[in-house]
Amino acid sequence: MRAIWKGAITFGLVNVPVKVYSATEDHDVPLHQVHDKDGGRIRYRRVCEIDGEVVPYENIAKAYTDGEQTVVLTGDDLDALPAERSREIEVVEFVPSDQIDPLLLDRSYYLEPDSKSNKAYVLMRRTLEETDRTAIVKFALRQRTRLAALRVRDDVLVIQTLLWADEVRDAAFPSLDDEAKVTEKELAMSSQLVASFEADFAPEEYEDDYQVQLRQLIDAKLEKGDALDAAETFGEQAEEGEGAEVIDLMEALRKSVASSKSSKGSSGSSGSSSRSSGGSGTTAKGGSSGKGTSRSASSSSTSSSSRKSASSGSKTTAKSGTKSASGTKSASGTKNSGSTTKKASTSTRKKASA
Repeated sequence: MRAIWKGAITFGLVNVPVKVYSATEDHDVPLHQVHDKDGGRIRYRRVCEIDGEVVPYENIAKAYTDGEQTVVLTGDDLDALPAERSREIEVVEFVPSDQIDPLLLDRSYYLEPDSKSNKAYVLMRRTLEETDRTAIVKFALRQRTRLAALRVRDDVLVIQTLLWADEVRDAAFPSLDDEAKVTEKELAMSSQLVASFEADFAPEEYEDDYQVQLRQLIDAKLEKGDALDAAETFGEQAEEGEGAEVIDLMEALRKSVASSKSSKGSSGSSGSSSRSSGGSGTTAKGGSSGKGTSRSASSSSTSSSSRKSASSGSKTTAKSGTKSASGTKSASGTKNSGSTTKKASTSTRKKASA
């Protein structure tokens, strides 16, 4: 990683020199615009509307127009602002962590010690951990004054910039003025449905399905060109219609809870069948909770599972067009139990003939 900013956290008279690094990155497949007729690249030119000439980046300045006059602001003008020249991350207050609305969180940055001794850095980190507070700081970055939350993540100081209060819109929806009444039974059933989906959040177990499918589409296009068959690449996809209005909310909750329990029971029994029959020792993620099955549901796995199922002649039924790892183990378990039955019948015939 490359540092994007250097400065120091100021905490009273304590000075903590740090380097700032972007903590996040974009994983989207890079795409550019082309002419659909011949594939020619679309380019944008920076043309001055007065003389019609292309202007290089070094000659481009910023300006403000009030309707009558235009004020041109050069890079030197902006760099001369006191806030921009400051290299301090000033701690203004310590607040309870739960008082920071997640809606205010913007970008995240890692802070690395930038001195021969990291004692001041460790002191700041330990202070935040011991007091269970979040530091609110102010600093200037990329021609903007930033308000940010300073906290600890995996023994590293992290700054999360915050939106200013006037940058968050008010949520005023007329549809919520006349609030509907929810019965105790509906609330209890809804809580039961939540309990059936309870789990510890593991972000690494999720993936961006759109980007995965986009890369799959690009690979298929590179291999087959315009002869690409989308149905062959992604499998048959059910058409998604608009969600129907729920008429009987209680009945929908009952069916949802029953479906969740059924999913848990089938995945749990198939996992135990595999272990008892001496099948594959691989355990599927979420085999007991059914969570792994729902996360593995992508169009690529659907098509590959369909082809595997057709070639092996198995009749395993996949929920919502997908086949989980536990479903595969269940099939192997059935195969083993079938061979056990054959051995038993052979033994019976031998005894009868004796």
